[in-house]
Amino acid sequence: MTITPPALSVFETLESEVRSYCRGWPAVFDRAQGARLTDEDGHTYLDFFAGAGSLNYGHNNPVLKRALIDYIERDGITHGLDMATTAKRAFLETFQNVILRPRDLPYKVMFPGPTGTNAVESALKLARKVKGRESVVSFTNAFHGMSLGSLAVTGNAFKRAGAGIPLVHGTPMPFDNYFDGQVPDFLWFERLLEDQGSGLNKPAAVIVETVQGEGGINVARAEWLRALQDLCHRQDMLLIVDDIQMGCGRTGGFFSFEEAGITPDIVTLSKSISGYGLPMSLCLFKGELDIWEPGEHNGTFRGNNPAFVTAAAALDAYWADGQMEKQTLARGEQVEQALLGICGEDDTAQFRGRGLVWGLEFTDPTRASAICARAFELGLLLETSGPQSEVVKLLPPLTITPEELDEGLRTLARCVRETA
Repeated sequence: MTITPPALSVFETLESEVRSYCRGWPAVFDRAQGARLTDEDGHTYLDFFAGAGSLNYGHNNPVLKRALIDYIERDGITHGLDMATTAKRAFLETFQNVILRPRDLPYKVMFPGPTGTNAVESALKLARKVKGRESVVSFTNAFHGMSLGSLAVTGNAFKRAGAGIPLVHGTPMPFDNYFDGQVPDFLWFERLLEDQGSGLNKPAAVIVETVQGEGGINVARAEWLRALQDLCHRQDMLLIVDDIQMGCGRTGGFFSFEEAGITPDIVTLSKSISGYGLPMSLCLFKGELDIWEPGEHNGTFRGNNPAFVTAAAALDAYWADGQMEKQTLARGEQVEQALLGICGEDDTAQFRGRGLVWGLEFTDPTRASAICARAFELGLLLETSGPQSEVVKLLPPLTITPEELDEGLRTLARCVRETA
């Protein structure tokens, strides 16, 4: 397939230079369904990006679309702040019955605003309010959002620099395997906590991703996560799991921390929680932490009722019977086998991942960008991740068919060969 770059004049002349994804994918997209997008010239693209993890159930999922259309056609509430609505009630009841109760999770639900960074900001604010302390520990290569509080616990130097002011009250610690197994887990962290001369203010909380998506698909071991929870309990710190990209089934279970058998004090969700790509986020926390005063944290768009509708429909359709987790793990094995083959042919490559999030890294850090560029030419949407954009990131919809997944993996293998 030969793709001619479209006329992008209005985007180039009117839209801000801050735009990014469109630079790697110079097409004007018009329609999308399932795992495929179509541009205005009729070219189709297989989507291994899924809205950065916001479209776990694919584009315009027919089950969710029907629920949304029916709701709009009956003039259901669209904007409701935090007012009680039938759509919110249906979502809360479904979330409780399908997700929380079967997992014995004791969480209250907060709607902090429409985006992931809104959820993180509310989690950080609540942790500081509960503990009466300012410091929050995060990890190397973490990404938690682009607003100031979230940036303070984000590792990427380029993103942090955009703040324009000092980012304070966040302290980074080494993520799992940061020292290639040469240093015992949490040796440095625990020593600082116990040393009265370390200069580390007692943290209110620790925030962690079980798989660092933007940081390069760095996968934390279950035993490391369990040890982190134990450390937090012993040192009177809250454990926050940022499940914005890795939750909603991306790693297999609905929550990415289920495999480790831990129960975080606070959990943030966004991206695919609405199911349809509509803006929505949640901050979940144990009941005893719910010390908010009414209106102490609010936002105009924290009541996106159409998102409640599609979110409830997604839970009913994909999580009531336990089949989605099994399917995702099976698709993950399919990806793993393909990546084993790719790395068998190219000894400069290595891969890592869980469920349906995988990363392919090369000795030459420029290879990832070249592979993603060639993939676009061949009709496959891939993005890079990592501090140097050195990792090819695979994030297809969970609903992708085995045939579509195989098609994309064969295209990826071709791109690896052609850029060697």
